[in-house]
Amino acid sequence: MNCHQWYGTVLCAILVLSTSSAVALGQTAPATDGVMGGNGEGLAPAPTEAAADPVLGAELGDAGFGPPCSPRWTASADFILFDRVGGVNQALVSTYPPHSPLVLGTGTERLNSSDFNQGYSGGPRLDLIRHGDCGYDLELSYFQIDGWNSSKSVGPDGGQLPNWLVFAAPGDFVQTTDYPDQAMAWSYATRLYNAELNVRWELCSRVTMLAGFRWVNLLEDLQGTLPPERAAPFWDTKTRNDLYGIQIGEEWKVLNYGRFSLDGLVKAGIFDNSAGEKTAVSIYRVMYDESASTNQAAFLGEIALRCKYQLTERLSLKAGYEAIWLQGVALAPAQIPQTLSHGTPPTDVYVQALGIDSGSGVFFHGATVGLEYAF
Repeated sequence: MNCHQWYGTVLCAILVLSTSSAVALGQTAPATDGVMGGNGEGLAPAPTEAAADPVLGAELGDAGFGPPCSPRWTASADFILFDRVGGVNQALVSTYPPHSPLVLGTGTERLNSSDFNQGYSGGPRLDLIRHGDCGYDLELSYFQIDGWNSSKSVGPDGGQLPNWLVFAAPGDFVQTTDYPDQAMAWSYATRLYNAELNVRWELCSRVTMLAGFRWVNLLEDLQGTLPPERAAPFWDTKTRNDLYGIQIGEEWKVLNYGRFSLDGLVKAGIFDNSAGEKTAVSIYRVMYDESASTNQAAFLGEIALRCKYQLTERLSLKAGYEAIWLQGVALAPAQIPQTLSHGTPPTDVYVQALGIDSGSGVFFHGATVGLEYAF
């Protein structure tokens, strides 16, 4: 509520109190004619239009809690459950005809990085809004999800032996199974962290604008192993994305009916992505490391649809759907073509980064549920 609206509210309250006092004085005055009552004194006042029509009263926001409170703070705690979608196409396991030379790209692909389905994972989100004067509010928000993890194991197809499983990378790195009937396994994990500080202001009665600073941290880890004999990975790529930037957004009231309300939200921003990758490669069971980093522009877009049901004057139950899209980030499988290895121990062995691929996109979406308290 801005200052002009506040003054208007005070003025209306004074007028209502004055009118109520006059009515009360009129009701206590003795009637000149107790039989006829021709001037209407002593009769109950006619109900207002909103009170006579319960539907109209609901549309006006009357939730049945009496005069609305004016909170200085609004705090909410939610549980978010997001699905991770998107990635890159990178061959991880292939088979080649027996007794034939290994020529990259001529084998039969058995596992691709796009085959992973990390599914849904959940985490907490906390929001705190400080309601200021003249319609400007300050919002602080944080959430994290660190449970996305998927693994796949590929075994020999039962054809003519030897039937080796093969993973190859740039240079002369080739990893095969130790024996024909051994499996090759890969695991893929993702973590996401988010923090925001926004200023909010009311554009009109149904639209609220926001602008502020946002930080997003996206971490990934891709590992290849040869179970069960070799638990240590022969390939391990970790990526880190730290997005810093300014975002703008808009929140609007779609529906407000009694205790129930429905809001929509859109956010977008251009960010500086400080991206890095580190890869450990096992050559004759000795690990060699390489790393690379870069800074580039990234995009973040977010949409949400949130329902709220007011349980008491201050406590509300919330549920909704949200989606976040990141473009211009470094994903772990995309770094395999950027890792070059060469040599045979003990001399002239090296692993180096040709660069870092930070042009990928990833999409998160799912449900939210929580509680909101105003005080």
